[in-house]
Amino acid sequence: MSATPDKTAASNTTLAKGDRVLFVLIAILALAGMAVSAVSLQRHYAKSATAFCEIGEKFNCDIVNRSEYSSVMGIPVAGIGVAGYGVLFALATAYRSRMQTPLRLLVAALAGLGFALYLTYVEGYVLETWCILCLSSLALIATITALAAVVKARTGISG
Repeated sequence: MSATPDKTAASNTTLAKGDRVLFVLIAILALAGMAVSAVSLQRHYAKSATAFCEIGEKFNCDIVNRSEYSSVMGIPVAGIGVAGYGVLFALATAYRSRMQTPLRLLVAALAGLGFALYLTYVEGYVLETWCILCLSSLALIATITALAAVVKARTGISG
């Protein structure tokens, strides 16, 4: 009878270590997302045009970051990105031990991914100009979403 609890305890420890690694990866990616979003925010408020991130006609961060689509109700999209990645960072660090965190992390990441996909659509089909910072952010949030899905699947917690 004592062998079964020991196996369960060992299994939970292994799962916890694996989850810790995933949470650390998510936290690192969220910090990178905050940095990318902060640079985009700086470009949003920059007064002068630059060659920053300008690679021909189809790649220009300044055009994208200063377009009419770069703000939502007066709030810069890049500022929303900084805040969103900050929430993901907090969930992956300070709140990672809470039972509800895997679901909240996945929902927040999916919301961020959905928003990033919408903005990517705008870049490609409305502005017809790509922003390397935005595409980098898309890659980061997509990876965070995939990792959050793994964390959620591994925990099996419905709440």
